[in-house]
Amino acid sequence: MQKKILYAIQGTGNGHISRAREIVPLLQQHGELDILISGTQADVKLTQEVKYQLHGFSFIFGKNGGVDHLKTYRTMDLGRFYKDMKTLPLGDYNLIINDFEPVTAWACRRKGIESVSLSHQASFTSAKVPRPKVRDWGKLILDNYAPTTHHVGFHFESYDDFIYTPVIRKEIRSLEPSNLGHYTVYLPAIDDRHLVKLLKQIPSVRWEVFSKHTRQSYSDANVFVEPVNNEKFNKSMASCEGLFTGGGFEGPAEALFLGKKLLVAPMKFQYEQQCNAYALMQMGLPVIWRNNHNWLPVLKDFVTNTQQHQFHFPDHTASIIDEVVQTFAR
Repeated sequence: MQKKILYAIQGTGNGHISRAREIVPLLQQHGELDILISGTQADVKLTQEVKYQLHGFSFIFGKNGGVDHLKTYRTMDLGRFYKDMKTLPLGDYNLIINDFEPVTAWACRRKGIESVSLSHQASFTSAKVPRPKVRDWGKLILDNYAPTTHHVGFHFESYDDFIYTPVIRKEIRSLEPSNLGHYTVYLPAIDDRHLVKLLKQIPSVRWEVFSKHTRQSYSDANVFVEPVNNEKFNKSMASCEGLFTGGGFEGPAEALFLGKKLLVAPMKFQYEQQCNAYALMQMGLPVIWRNNHNWLPVLKDFVTNTQQHQFHFPDHTASIIDEVVQTFAR
């Protein structure tokens, strides 16, 4: 009998969708797959049909280095959330896999149905994952946003027995890295005009900025700004000297896989990004923390100094999916 699988994906940010592009074809080999996405902030799209497109809860990126809490609050619709929870036909599925998607997670909990986290966030259920020693209300969100009964996590290192190294997209694995000397920039929570003003102060290099806040390409001195585009971004990162980005997971992981220099500036009031940055700092990589109001010296050091690191992220996604299906499918 063919298995029916539901794969629920968080649509805020690009990392979840990027990972799903690798995982969806593998899940399709194990049975009939339905895809659910909630959230509205991803620039990357799936090529496969999405059966359920839900509103969910989206964190709306601001322009000053953090989440826009007012816009985030205004997009919340608890009535719609509850209605979506009630109407999902979860009993139709032999396996429910969740990548930090809250509607399905809470619907499963409400109905007493088992589900499996397959995500970076799942790694934080382990006490062995590095965390900064700060009090942060974001930890409550991370712990309760999309609760599941089982966990399979991804992180920069295998900190625990259920944590694996990152899923690197085939389109990244197939790139041939080069170094044309420019620096690629992706900081979705910062207005590109602020970035241009900052980056122009280091005129010795070319900066290629990809921004969520512009619809047009433009340049100012040595800074070149583009709307977010997956193919152009991959090309820029493959040939750059280094990547300057936020404290997400997939972007830094891909840069490290390609052997690029890396500088991260985690978003303000985003606990998961603070944890990611802390883990990278423990590996010797530079971080701009939210209490640093003068980024210029750190950027100058980033451009001037070399980085010595070597990360081997093996392609073991297929074996992970095989194990998840064999272990958890009903």
